[in-house]
Amino acid sequence: MSDINDAKDALIAAAKRCFDLRLQTNAGGNLSVRLESRDAILIKPSGIGFNECNRDNLQLVRMDGRIEPNPHRPSKDLGFHLGLYRTRGDINAIVHCHSPWATGYASAGLEIPCLTVQSIEKIGRLPLIPLASGGRPQTEREINPVFSDPGTVAAVLANHGTIGVGPSLMSAQYLAEIIEETAQIAYLRDMLRAVHGQAALAAVSASH
Repeated sequence: MSDINDAKDALIAAAKRCFDLRLQTNAGGNLSVRLESRDAILIKPSGIGFNECNRDNLQLVRMDGRIEPNPHRPSKDLGFHLGLYRTRGDINAIVHCHSPWATGYASAGLEIPCLTVQSIEKIGRLPLIPLASGGRPQTEREINPVFSDPGTVAAVLANHGTIGVGPSLMSAQYLAEIIEETAQIAYLRDMLRAVHGQAALAAVSASH
């Protein structure tokens, strides 16, 4: 993306897609994209909803952490975004959202199993990253070591949500969608197994 406005428009489109798919409501979550110059990123600031992102409220942050003048507070997760970009040269975009099915698994302390052909091929495994000490939200200290493995493209944050990374915003966005779909499929699988298992036991009991 040679033009910063192109990067802004791509981030806005991804944010609105997340909102439309109900992967993120209200002002939680965040997403960012590395500029083509690779010396800065654009990120959604704190207090701005995915559906309210526009060219004027996105923040430009230099890779050394300097934030260009902006009336909005920086994202609480800015540290892990910058950390991932510094750690992995192949990461050019990050989508972090609190999608309900996946966050349900995260809040239960359960790793989401990759069950479908697509999730196995595109993700492989969804590591569950525990909370920071004292039950605080995860920071770059907990997140970055997991993503230091170049094979890791997505993860689930305990009690917090999900992260998808990729070479482009759309690729990271697709991962966010696959994570949520996979969580829903896993839940339905387990419910069906439980129901059919009970039915099988009832049938066996009735036959005796």
